[in-house]
Amino acid sequence: MKKQLVIIFVKNIKLGKVKTRLAKIIGDEAAFEIYKALVKITEKATENLSVETHIYFSDEVIHTKWNKHFKTIQIGNDLGERMKNAFQDGFKKGFEHIILIGSDLPEISSTIIKNGFSALEKNDVVFGKAADGGYYLIGLSNMNVEIFENKPWSTPQLLDVTLQQLKNKQQSVSLLKTLNDIDTYKDLIASDFYKNNQHVQKITSLRIPI
Repeated sequence: MKKQLVIIFVKNIKLGKVKTRLAKIIGDEAAFEIYKALVKITEKATENLSVETHIYFSDEVIHTKWNKHFKTIQIGNDLGERMKNAFQDGFKKGFEHIILIGSDLPEISSTIIKNGFSALEKNDVVFGKAADGGYYLIGLSNMNVEIFENKPWSTPQLLDVTLQQLKNKQQSVSLLKTLNDIDTYKDLIASDFYKNNQHVQKITSLRIPI
């Protein structure tokens, strides 16, 4: 079996600094609570994986979180550069199959991550497609810096543009199931995370003007 690594990108949970698009509708405090809940879901989904896990914080390492895992800080001027640097770190350390996820996906699971590694056994790249046109998961079986350069980050075209480039380079790609991450109020209320969570419904409804 190839030497596998999961990289998790985590924003430092600070009031007014997380889920800023969502916060414009429901307020900073509610957005703060929702992101904390999403991080806990990510922790649970990855805690029992039988692969090494590295945590990349946005601003500073929090030593009381993600115990027993390697922790560091994201380096780069934009998301693409930060992901590129993280993948390069992993390949330099000898990992052969690397998957990177964020921490704002209510439906992430260990099964999805395992399916990603299975796909990398036969493909150069794997993506977990996000409903907004981006991706919630990316996995590589070899370093490819072009994936992370000159891309329309945070737009509905991101994955399509990336897939076309990979097709032109004759790179093999596998796609996992489409999921919805939580960036906006529309994302939130459409999610089972919201519909099945009375606490989330309560803290958001208290902050939305009637």
